[in-house]
Amino acid sequence: MKSILLEFPSELYSARLLIRMPMPGDGKMVHEAIDASREELQVWLPFAKHKQSLEETEANVREAHAEFLTRKDLRFHVFHKETGEFIGSTGLHRINWNVPKFEIGYWIDTRQSGKGYITEAVEALTNFAFDVLQARRVEIRCDEKNNKSRAIPEKLGFYLEGTLRHDDVAVDGEELRNTCIYSKIK
Repeated sequence: MKSILLEFPSELYSARLLIRMPMPGDGKMVHEAIDASREELQVWLPFAKHKQSLEETEANVREAHAEFLTRKDLRFHVFHKETGEFIGSTGLHRINWNVPKFEIGYWIDTRQSGKGYITEAVEALTNFAFDVLQARRVEIRCDEKNNKSRAIPEKLGFYLEGTLRHDDVAVDGEELRNTCIYSKIK
């Protein structure tokens, strides 16, 4: 079956969170969250390094919406279920539908940090990948020096398969970085 024909929910729920596909109009809140979090995010994520316009962020959200519909990439936006506040983003990336396998990525608005929201979202997304999408493998890759990011797969019982030495260049372009690969399989 072609991946574009796959039917599955575009919203997930956890105890405190609504996790849904990006929608046109989400750009403003995503833009505000990135701006508020730039200092922390720009160390690890290239998209936060350079300030985008609101229009560029909205275009990125609409592209993510289209990629979700075509099943090329499954980005999700995370909201507090009761207040509706935007918390951050997660998603299933580098998809191989033949296996099927996925890589989970995530970032949080630093104003929401330290409350366990992203851990909760990643756990819900991992369960969704295995239970709904019939994943055989789910990975999380992160910079060896990003302790906050590494804490999430470790807390959720992902297995550290290894560390790719000098696998990437730091966002600032100044040094080579190591990438940790965590996984769960079924």
